[in-house]
Amino acid sequence: MFGENTRELGWFVKAGMTPEQALGTATTGGAALLGMEDSLGALRPGFLADVVAVEGDPLADIDAVIYKVRWVMKAGAVVVDKTK
Repeated sequence: MFGENTRELGWFVKAGMTPEQALGTATTGGAALLGMEDSLGALRPGFLADVVAVEGDPLADIDAVIYKVRWVMKAGAVVVDKTK
């Protein structure tokens, strides 16, 4: 469902991926699949990126990405701010 796609990352971890591998499927892996590694999938100058800030360490607990999103920037504008 729209807005709930991060749940897939939890399923990947339950299936045996590490949190880092699961996050890679949503970032660098997706960019590679699209053949767009030179413009997507990383936070680098000139790349297109959305930024998500979470409470916690998603490399230790993937649930931080699923349930603890606090701030989202899309196309240079903050679109979610749960810090206030």
